[in-house]
Amino acid sequence: MLHFYLNNQLIQTTQPAGSTLLDFVRYNQHLTGTKIGCREGDCGACTVLVGELTPGADIISYQSMTSCLTPLGNAHGKHVVTVEGINAARGALTPVQQAIVAEGGSQCGFCTVGFVMSLTGHALSPKPSTPESVRAAMDGNICRCTGYKSLERAAQHLQEQLTQRPAATSLPWLAAQGFVPSYFADMPGKLATLRDLAAHGNGATPTPAPTGPAGQAETRPQLLGGGTDLLVQRPEQVRAVPVELLYNQPALRGIRRTEAGTIVLGAATTAQQLLESEVMLAALPALPRFLKLVSSTPIRQMGTVAGNFINASPIGDLTILFLALGAEIELENATGQRRGLPLAELYQGYKQLAKAPDEQVREIRFVAPTPTDVFNFEKVSKRTHLDIASVNTAAWLRIQDGVIREARLSAGGVGPIPLLLRRTSEWLAGQPLSAETVQQALALAQQEISPISDVRGTEHYKRLLLRQLLTAHFGEIVNE
Repeated sequence: MLHFYLNNQLIQTTQPAGSTLLDFVRYNQHLTGTKIGCREGDCGACTVLVGELTPGADIISYQSMTSCLTPLGNAHGKHVVTVEGINAARGALTPVQQAIVAEGGSQCGFCTVGFVMSLTGHALSPKPSTPESVRAAMDGNICRCTGYKSLERAAQHLQEQLTQRPAATSLPWLAAQGFVPSYFADMPGKLATLRDLAAHGNGATPTPAPTGPAGQAETRPQLLGGGTDLLVQRPEQVRAVPVELLYNQPALRGIRRTEAGTIVLGAATTAQQLLESEVMLAALPALPRFLKLVSSTPIRQMGTVAGNFINASPIGDLTILFLALGAEIELENATGQRRGLPLAELYQGYKQLAKAPDEQVREIRFVAPTPTDVFNFEKVSKRTHLDIASVNTAAWLRIQDGVIREARLSAGGVGPIPLLLRRTSEWLAGQPLSAETVQQALALAQQEISPISDVRGTEHYKRLLLRQLLTAHFGEIVNE
């Protein structure tokens, strides 16, 4: 049984945990303001807000998410808000809706609800509102007919209003200004009650795995994290089978740095948590620039690091980034036995992994770069946000006295698996940092790759892209 609040209503449902929140909202609850668009997390027409109690505090943190890729089970214990849940009485418009109307930011109106929810989520954020952050809040929403300038003007108008928002107690002010209804003030207590019910065994009931002789588990249920891959690839199958939800497991969350300088991530850490982690930002100051190239805000708030690894896409952005960091994963099987495996050894062929079916990723580890190390990530795709790379690549280099002491180069989109360019990386170690070294490294990299022509570019184009992007890594060194 799943328990959560949908707007101001307590929901108790036995619907499959692997079904989508979008379908539940529309077909079970008949709240049709949330639109069905691409069903791939690209268009943002199905955007809702998902609020979760902050550990150790009686406040709720709200995030925008695409409901088409949100597993229903991930809503357990949370506050889900659709456009019906923010609408004022008697047809009055919220300040977000009014700003869009005033600036002519809606034409056919199909996408408008998604923009409204994303901007409302921005208003609920405890972080200061800036012109940059209010525009970034809409990076997961596509408008096909109105154009973006009117929406940007509406966002700017909203940002000016939010400069009056109190930093400490913003919710009463937001309710008084009509951004959200007054019932939002009661939600922390209601979610705390759900949390207490779960602690006493009255929460979500896990679906048991099929059992064989003597009651031994045959296979582990389908592991399901943020849903951003599986609910695109095989939604009907995920709905039909038992699932083990990973997104909400506290043991799989969190980022810490050990005394030895190793950074440890829980497998269910999201891309957005990477972006906001002080530990990660201290180790990789340029990380915000890199992760802006990784999907959009709603998807980063859903997609998990381990999910990106295990999906085994040859162009997985986080996979390419962590390959260059020399990451290792810790796997655990159904009996609790654990083993470490370098991420570079996980991939044996296209979508073929060096793991048993009953093994799951528990942690990801890598040694933090030193302040003098160089780390860079580059990506080319047909559009900046919300797109799969044509080619992506990352580089970690340790340079001392003009000599490259160690190197790791990774590349995606140029072979059947995410590639660690081993030969090129090994050759670079001990070479002087010079134009001649770079040219030889580029030639070696071309021998390690095997791109194919597809919808994202021809083989020749991808080879050219990798050459240009590897050159950009060394350009970063010159700039530094």
